[in-house]
Amino acid sequence: MFVKNLAARSINAAARRAYSASAPSSAKVAVLGAAGGIGQPLSLLCKLSPEVSELSCYDIVGTPGVAADLSHIPTKSSTTGSLPSPVSWPLRGNGGLEETLSGADVVVIPAGVPRKPGMTRDDLFNTNASIVKTLVEGCAEFCPEAVIAIISNPVNSTVPIAAEVLKKAGKYNPKKLVGVTTLDVCRANTFVANSQGLDPKDVDVTVIGGHAGITILPLFSRVGAKFSDEELEAITVRTQFGGDEVVAAKAGAGSATLSMAYAGYIFTENVLKAMRGEGVVQCAFVESDLTDAEFFASPVRFGPNGVEEILPLGDLSPYEQQWFDKMMPELKKQIAKGKDFVSA
Repeated sequence: MFVKNLAARSINAAARRAYSASAPSSAKVAVLGAAGGIGQPLSLLCKLSPEVSELSCYDIVGTPGVAADLSHIPTKSSTTGSLPSPVSWPLRGNGGLEETLSGADVVVIPAGVPRKPGMTRDDLFNTNASIVKTLVEGCAEFCPEAVIAIISNPVNSTVPIAAEVLKKAGKYNPKKLVGVTTLDVCRANTFVANSQGLDPKDVDVTVIGGHAGITILPLFSRVGAKFSDEELEAITVRTQFGGDEVVAAKAGAGSATLSMAYAGYIFTENVLKAMRGEGVVQCAFVESDLTDAEFFASPVRFGPNGVEEILPLGDLSPYEQQWFDKMMPELKKQIAKGKDFVSA
């Protein structure tokens, strides 16, 4: 028995050495919009992640304080917080953004205005489109090899905006640009678990399409649960419009910030795990040829270079096909709106 245990320990030690040798010595995550409602809890969770060795925070106000606060948490990651460079003469570039982005492995962008009661994600377009455009221009200049994870809504439009900006700069790599739709998966998992009396960690719903209203399509036919027609309709619509539920409950005081921060953290940590060679499949909104929409959310295999493989979509149930047919025109319209914003 002692010999067996000794052999096992030797194997485990060898595995740890191999793991350590394959893992990168550092991983820098930049959060743009780090002082906002999503940005602060997202930065906190990234600070706690063992995958992050350097956390770089950027916003137009408050980031030095956010970073100072986070820096007191005893984890291995260092923390910095930058603001835009002050206006000066002669004019100079944004040194704060450059400092934040230089050397970043993953850039997470939750920057923008939050939703308010009665607002759709599309209502946010004019303000958030300009913000994303400016920040992605910085990514193209200061960290063109980083994976850029877009949270800023409307994702169906802001990801195409980012793609067009990167193309104009000659820095576009479809493997490195993703829209974060993880919150849709989190909601679907939670709602299924609650309705079926399951542990949420044992549920993994595939959610395809986009990240706004009817473009969100959870594939509940694949989770092995039994729903009546009424239950299926209710849980599908609740997943599609879960953000409205939170906005209404907060009575105009905010949107889904905490759950989105959690989802953004899960997504970012998984990307970092994939970068060091761990097998990771998660849903994301990426350039895709699965449908006739230029961008589409579906299960994606991530690896050291970002998006490694877009997995086949598989068969849809008749109920899901109805939603698919309904959502595609809207999804393509929102993608076109983002592209047109940059070319205008």
